Amino acid sequence: MKIFPAIDLFGGQAVRLYKGDYDQMTVYDPEPLNTVRKFEAAGASNLHLVDLEGAKTGQTTNLPTIEKLAKSTGLFIEVGGGIRNMDTVRRYLDAGASRVILGTAAVTDPDFTAQAVAQYGEKIAVGADLKDGKVAIKGWLETSQDTWEVFFEKMQALGVKTIICTDISKDGAMQGTNRALYKELTQRFSMDIIASGGVSSLEDIRALKAAGVHGAIIGKAYYTGAIDLAQAIRLAQAIRLGEGEETP
Repeated sequence: MKIFPAIDLFGGQAVRLYKGDYDQMTVYDPEPLNTVRKFEAAGASNLHLVDLEGAKTGQTTNLPTIEKLAKSTGLFIEVGGGIRNMDTVRRYLDAGASRVILGTAAVTDPDFTAQAVAQYGEKIAVGADLKDGKVAIKGWLETSQDTWEVFFEKMQALGVKTIICTDISKDGAMQGTNRALYKELTQRFSMDIIASGGVSSLEDIRALKAAGVHGAIIGKAYYTGAIDLAQAIRLAQAIRLGEGEETP
């Protein structure tokens, strides 16, 4: 299983929002590359980036920062936040992103999603934030007409390879992730499922790995010290040899 430590970008800085509120923002690191170096030192090979300004405006405000991170590291970098047209997809990929994540646009503009997948294949992922049985969009203020099950089926039919799924009720709550949901998704769909939201302990990592989940995003739990990133990565990469015995 792959671990994706996360950075939220605003104004070229690594920040954290309280419950998604832009007015309650904490700057974690004015130079995100410093944080990325810490991720690398812990053994990370993947990075999850969210352009908070992009999510709000649809503009690629943090593109220079993302390009700098891509050029300065050897990490696999996935980027999400307000990607609504092919030009934005191209700009992020040209800047060095390994994969871009379509969120609201995957729900509201299926033709764009289909075009992006047809042109870029596995470099396109979809982000699905689940709320009350549906997919939340537009900053979690609205929800899709379809149930999440129907949405996932549509994405799989389009050829989407990877879905990053967040259970909003668990996000940032530090009360554990929705293990049953991710196990169900992994069993029902052939797409790679990446768990996001509430991954707050090594037990979560162990359970997701056992369920066959492709990856897990670690955000708040890293910044608060609830999860040691190096331990999480070792656990995710471990191969079970026997009862109670694991090795990288």
